[in-house]
Amino acid sequence: MWPQDADALVVAQEDLALAPHEPWVPRHGRALVGGCWVCFPRDLTGPGSFDDPAWAAAVVTRGRSVAETRVVQGVAGAPYQRGLLALRVGPLMERAVRSLESAPDVLLLDATGRDHPRRAGLAVQLGAVLDLPTVGVTHRPLVAQGAWPSDSRGAVGALRIGNTIVACWVRTRAGARPLVVHPGWRVDLPTAVGVVLAATGNRRTPEPLRRARQAARVARQDACAEHRPG
Repeated sequence: MWPQDADALVVAQEDLALAPHEPWVPRHGRALVGGCWVCFPRDLTGPGSFDDPAWAAAVVTRGRSVAETRVVQGVAGAPYQRGLLALRVGPLMERAVRSLESAPDVLLLDATGRDHPRRAGLAVQLGAVLDLPTVGVTHRPLVAQGAWPSDSRGAVGALRIGNTIVACWVRTRAGARPLVVHPGWRVDLPTAVGVVLAATGNRRTPEPLRRARQAARVARQDACAEHRPG
């Protein structure tokens, strides 16, 4: 059950930050790595609003191959508010992932984890709701601070809130801006970094997230074309 307002979400996040969980240990062999992405109409500005149309895609990959893709259409639950992303897209992302016939072993999504004012961003919360290990991948930190790593693939740089490491910069491709990797539900930071690097090919973005983003954008394009005056 997703919280319906900001006050309830804050309480849920505070509880999740302290919730005990079994650490996920990747199985031997090639894991099924999922990706989930949400996109909105191109002409939206600012934080958006309640009921904005949205498209959420979920994919499952095995190695570099896509095993399954599902897209669901819905609406945003709220405008974007820093630290409260779950109100806007949490239920829609859950729907997309649950529509998959094969559950991934671990799920990547564009959201923070412990780099959050209450140490429980959407990467943690979606994982808890789905009971799936999760890893957040973002372009920048939310609260944490830390220097970029060296310019070589696999280089990392710690991101801290105070003295606590909550995430890290990861250089997925030499010559490209690093990404922020966030341990989410049941995933520690070294495992999160390993999952992201293993899922990244020649592009900067891990393949499951790139494919999910592509699928969501194609669905948006198709939906907009259907409503375009002919």
